[in-house]
Amino acid sequence: MTPPLRYGIIGCGMMGQEHIRNIALIDGAEVVAVFEPDAGMQDEAARLVPGLRFAGSIAALLAMDDVNALLIASPNFRHVEQLEEIARLRALPILVEKPLYTDPAHAERIARLEADYPQLIWVAMEYRYMPPIAALLEQADAATGGIRMLTIREHRFPFLEKVGDWNRFNHQTGGTLVEKCCHFFDLMRLVLKSDPFRVMASGGQAVNHLDERYDGQTPDIWDNAYVIVDFANGARAMLELCMFAEGSRYQEEISAVGPVGKIEAFVPGPGRFWPEHLGAPPVPKLIVSPRDPRGPRELDIPVEPDLLDAGDHNGSTYYQHKFFADAARTGGRPHVSLSDGAWAVRMGLAAQESAATGQAVLL
Repeated sequence: MTPPLRYGIIGCGMMGQEHIRNIALIDGAEVVAVFEPDAGMQDEAARLVPGLRFAGSIAALLAMDDVNALLIASPNFRHVEQLEEIARLRALPILVEKPLYTDPAHAERIARLEADYPQLIWVAMEYRYMPPIAALLEQADAATGGIRMLTIREHRFPFLEKVGDWNRFNHQTGGTLVEKCCHFFDLMRLVLKSDPFRVMASGGQAVNHLDERYDGQTPDIWDNAYVIVDFANGARAMLELCMFAEGSRYQEEISAVGPVGKIEAFVPGPGRFWPEHLGAPPVPKLIVSPRDPRGPRELDIPVEPDLLDAGDHNGSTYYQHKFFADAARTGGRPHVSLSDGAWAVRMGLAAQESAATGQAVLL
């Protein structure tokens, strides 16, 4: 018998609700309590979990004896202070949403948490678990003979509306290349098995949110960028981001190339945003192209319908929770450590700086 996990959740906006739906699919796991200041989001969470209890603070949530695991899905700029409060009051296994932090000054605080926190802390980098990307990770070395170039393209819709519109401003998100792209910088390190030493970027705000005003302020969140990253092992990676590309057949396209071949993963965006006039959304797929007469091999990698219905990330949130639950129950190590989460933020902040100054940034 595995001990049941009874989650307390901090923040039940759009991503918090996706986590609730996926936790419901994990055997022996349930959400029992929530700290969520917004009344509308409380109503949405209560609709998903009948009988859900609401705490008026993090301290009140931690005082509930049956809560034995935590999920932080609050706005980005709250993560560090909330992790520190939990560490002071009651250390429990934590899954914390990305990005781990937004301000360079927070890096030392994260390092202290990693050194001192006595329980599991896992950073939610669910893109690792998207089935076509997971397949690429498994097969990349054999298919390429050792990756020398990695390209990640994301063409998607603009940022969605969030409670209080916090995601419209760089000072609350860390900037687009932190908020959105930390996923891709995490994948770069994971795929290339190396750390970066130089980041070069160009980016800005070209289309989205220019006509919006919040308390008289115009959003400054970027909607497009190119980022080039050089790694210590000699490999290089590039990110291409466009957030005014609704209706793109695939939202993410990842290509890894080495001396003996190429491997590519193709991931569609959330089905609920797919334009109806384009028919059914495409199936995720993997293409392996060896440098020999065999030619390319194309594989469909479908995702189970109940996993697609549970969220917007091609089933990856479910797999992430499955692995997290196993680690929380057994005292295992995180797949994505605080150090991994910090590296992804550091790369994003470097890319923001490079694009703003026109200079390469050395890490």
